[in-house]
Amino acid sequence: MGTISVHRRRISRFVRSAVPAVSAVLPAVPAVLLAVLLGAAGCTGDFGPTAGADAKGGARPGATTPAAARITVRPAAGTTGVDPGAPVRVTVAGGTLDTVGVTADGPAADGVSPVEVTGAPDAAKDTWTSDRTMTPGTSYTVRVTATGPAGTAVSATSTFRTRPAAAVNGVTPAPLGRAVVGVGQPVSLAFDRPVRDKAAVEKALAVTTTPAVPGSWGWLTDPTTGVQRVDWRPDTYWTPGTEVTLTARLSGIDTGGHRYLRRDVRETFTIGPARVSYADLRAHTMRVTEHGRTVRTIRISAGRPAYPTWNGAMVVMNKQSTVRMTSSSVGIARTAASADFYDLAVKDAVQITTSGTFVHAAPWNDAVMGVRNASHGCIGMSSADAAWFFARAAPGDVVTASGSARATVDRGNGYGEWNLSLAQWQALSALAGRGTPARQAATAAKAAG
Repeated sequence: MGTISVHRRRISRFVRSAVPAVSAVLPAVPAVLLAVLLGAAGCTGDFGPTAGADAKGGARPGATTPAAARITVRPAAGTTGVDPGAPVRVTVAGGTLDTVGVTADGPAADGVSPVEVTGAPDAAKDTWTSDRTMTPGTSYTVRVTATGPAGTAVSATSTFRTRPAAAVNGVTPAPLGRAVVGVGQPVSLAFDRPVRDKAAVEKALAVTTTPAVPGSWGWLTDPTTGVQRVDWRPDTYWTPGTEVTLTARLSGIDTGGHRYLRRDVRETFTIGPARVSYADLRAHTMRVTEHGRTVRTIRISAGRPAYPTWNGAMVVMNKQSTVRMTSSSVGIARTAASADFYDLAVKDAVQITTSGTFVHAAPWNDAVMGVRNASHGCIGMSSADAAWFFARAAPGDVVTASGSARATVDRGNGYGEWNLSLAQWQALSALAGRGTPARQAATAAKAAG
């Protein structure tokens, strides 16, 4: 255990001369990243002269010496290789804590900016405990002030270092950059590597909304890409105008096998117009609605019997003015000799699944629009209708297809989770059945609203 210097000062209205400073050797105190105000008094160590000291610092006859306050910090000063998930704890015996400050001493070993380490005292103000993980490979300094017996003030400083990450995991949030999105857009975090400790990650996530919106987290794996992600979906489609903020305190979380996440995430977005389109694959039409009102009915040609379009609710993921589409990229035909071979520059393409379903211009099928399904699985329309739809479409808009011979789109294929009932969705939370309800984030949202 290291040595902590403690300084104290006591002023008595009965003493005119200066009281000599006293120092005490205390156990090592670990560092904490932010300065946190704890309360009225408290520190550690043996502070100041006794209550009965005379003007020269000596004890008067019959005077008693108060028990010395003592600060303890875990992990101890000088400790290296500290688990980033280990709690930092500061205690004081014989006094109360005033402030605990936690400061990173520069960037982490891999250059990442360390996160703020927060915490809180208990009701007695004699124990402070951190409430989050720390950035791997980072030196932290803890600064503590407290008040001991008879009002003596004490300060202490200590430093430790967290274990560097032997392996890392990455995360990609969506949506990004204060985007304006449609009513079907979930909050989404996609991981570079599969997460083993899903509960640890989910506990570090919070969604706040204005106004309050109930919802819950669910874990999914995309059947096409194999990418694992966790999404927060409201119980029903968003209300336009809702402000949504994701706060993910992920830095220092071990996702499994000592593979750490290294950065926190915070993103804010807004819900735009309620645009939901209904593709009737038997009637060969798509009805586009905004705020519940039909604004256009479009003649379409969807997937032919050999390559039917998915049924179910799908969500706009992105759009591109031109996309090269090839039959080989979706496993249909690899040689030009095949009747199903194609290699096309497709205009006004709006993607709704990761498996390759688009709403797009298909002028080669103009003769069968509104008559029969002739595509390889996409929803095609005339160039004029596609340009109109493309101009309005936004990520998060919903396209619901019905009447196909194909199954309902998989919940992980794009944002297919809207095809699950609320109970089915809540069951995908890593916290379901653990005493922490899947709707934990909805409670946070209500508090923020």
